[in-house]
Amino acid sequence: MQTFTYSRARSINELRAVQAATGDRILAGGTTLYDLMKLRIETPDRLVDVTGIAGLDEIISHPDELVFGALVTMSDAAAHPAVLQRAPVLAEALSKAASQQLRNMATLGGNLLQRTRCAYFRNGTEYPCNKRTPGSGCAALEGLDRGHALFGGSGSCIAVYPGDWAVALVALDAVVDVRGSRGTHTIDVASLHRLPGDTPHVETVLEPDEMILNIRVPVGRLAQASTYHKIRDRESYAFALVSAAVALELEEGFVRQARIALGGVATRPWRVPAAEAGLTGRRLDRATALEVGRMTFADARPGRHNGFKIALGAEAVADALMIAAQRSENR
Repeated sequence: MQTFTYSRARSINELRAVQAATGDRILAGGTTLYDLMKLRIETPDRLVDVTGIAGLDEIISHPDELVFGALVTMSDAAAHPAVLQRAPVLAEALSKAASQQLRNMATLGGNLLQRTRCAYFRNGTEYPCNKRTPGSGCAALEGLDRGHALFGGSGSCIAVYPGDWAVALVALDAVVDVRGSRGTHTIDVASLHRLPGDTPHVETVLEPDEMILNIRVPVGRLAQASTYHKIRDRESYAFALVSAAVALELEEGFVRQARIALGGVATRPWRVPAAEAGLTGRRLDRATALEVGRMTFADARPGRHNGFKIALGAEAVADALMIAAQRSENR
């Protein structure tokens, strides 16, 4: 790990005053940043610790939305009564991620910005990687692509976005409030992460001096009948091979609204509006759920080793739909 300096900001204004150089990185829980620094993927000149900024570690439950401060920890959010009752998909996405120790440290804002777990990205300079060294190539395109993307890839990168929390947020049309030199503005979580295109090293729409302040999630009948279903190689401490965040609003067995987002299979959290539309107005049973699950993966573009995710993903979506339907009936 290279030498760096450390600063601590106690307010947003103080953060703006000290965060002047492009080599600065914001430090919250540090559970991702420290790893990347050890691998020399991130080499900041200075870390600016924001954990002392008041008011960003709170969860507020309004009648129509939940507001999460960016410094709320994953474990606190997963266990919050309002989250468990009003948006179980969020609690499940958080509780199925990482280990308890990491969830106790990692913050919600930082979790949104975690970088890919692609082995070619993380394993030094032995392999070409456009995320790590722009213009060097993508070893995964001709390499072992079992864990790589079915959706959203390009000729420059097929690395999967690794997170769970963002997938659940996308399913519920969440937004983030962001502060930087341009002032405060709001971004849909669905628009936060960029497709790789020709510049896979540019992963979000955030400017270098911008910080996420809050995550705001609409809640209602749709969010209450929701679930996050995650399939992985082992039961815990593993990233998704495929995951599905599903929310439903049913009326007399028919689907009035549906939300479906996928994780573990795309270069960013992946919403599937066509499958949502194909389910709306229909009576939901297992056969319909599986049909919609297959529809969800109709545009998948598998590589040499990850085609198994298509059938696996269709079953995962079908399972998630049935879980959400059961919750809607029991509400």
